[in-house]
Amino acid sequence: MDRFRLILQYFQSNSESVTNGICGLLALAGVKMYASFDFSCPCLPRYNEAYGLGVLLVPPVALLLCGLLLTRQPAALLQEWRRPRGRRRKDPAVIRYMCSSILQRAMIAPIVWIIATLLDGKCFICAFSGSVDPEKFAGFANATPAQVQQLLAKVPCKDDELMRNSTTRKAVSRYLRCWSQALGWSILLILIVAAFLAHWLRPCFSPATLLQTRYWSNYIDIEQKIFEETCCEHSRHFAHQCILHFFESMRKEIKLHSFNLHREEQEAKGEEDLLQGITNQDQVNELLQTWYYEKPPLDVSQVTQRHPLGRERLLVPWADGPSSRPQPSQLTDV
Repeated sequence: MDRFRLILQYFQSNSESVTNGICGLLALAGVKMYASFDFSCPCLPRYNEAYGLGVLLVPPVALLLCGLLLTRQPAALLQEWRRPRGRRRKDPAVIRYMCSSILQRAMIAPIVWIIATLLDGKCFICAFSGSVDPEKFAGFANATPAQVQQLLAKVPCKDDELMRNSTTRKAVSRYLRCWSQALGWSILLILIVAAFLAHWLRPCFSPATLLQTRYWSNYIDIEQKIFEETCCEHSRHFAHQCILHFFESMRKEIKLHSFNLHREEQEAKGEEDLLQGITNQDQVNELLQTWYYEKPPLDVSQVTQRHPLGRERLLVPWADGPSSRPQPSQLTDV
């Protein structure tokens, strides 16, 4: 389980090209799953449509969720969309660009599944065999409406005794398969044309704006990644200090490993600066709350100021006391 988590974190923290490759591999995995899937239509009037549409639409939803799970951008997008404005304004263009890029990658596998399913035609035939107009086929001329529904429901079943050698069944099957393949090729052509137009025409209208939007979208993603890495490093040093203090207080009772503890204390002196004066849980919670409600402005020259004690601290409105800290209700979204 730990190895799988490390692999997932590796994929989540990599570049955009690696993420695109992962989504492509997910699409190939979906095609392989469909090729190995033994499709068997129930051949019942009220169940064919539900089963066929379920196979056509439910796996794409699962593939979409998997595509969102393998990327770390959705978390950054939600945080950027829901956070208060604070000291940094929110750019709706950047949020739209992040949302579109995430959906474009995540939709690769579902679209490939739907197109492959439509080109194969089995699901379409199973789902819509009962919706065919029987007057277009001569084999249903002498049958009652109930018999017509039974016969249409058995069109996907090649091994059925009544429909095995029926030319009507073959005609209906060819008719539905043609519609399914036509729909699949049409969707594929529309997507290719839309991607072509978006790729070649979009930069022609506002290339500078597109460049700026792409830059700040990458910045938000990288900022979130570095913040998480810094939090992990900070929590490790904080836990190290707490454990050392615990064993220091228990030294008279356990009388063990005193030399090792002393050596660890000497090594920890170089790590105290990483805590930046944060010594308890309330200060850590306040720091994390400050990051969420009052992200620093995008101006490197004004992000930090020198503390009188020689440490750097964040420029936050309530840095001189907790009484000046605004409540979350006072911060409004854009």
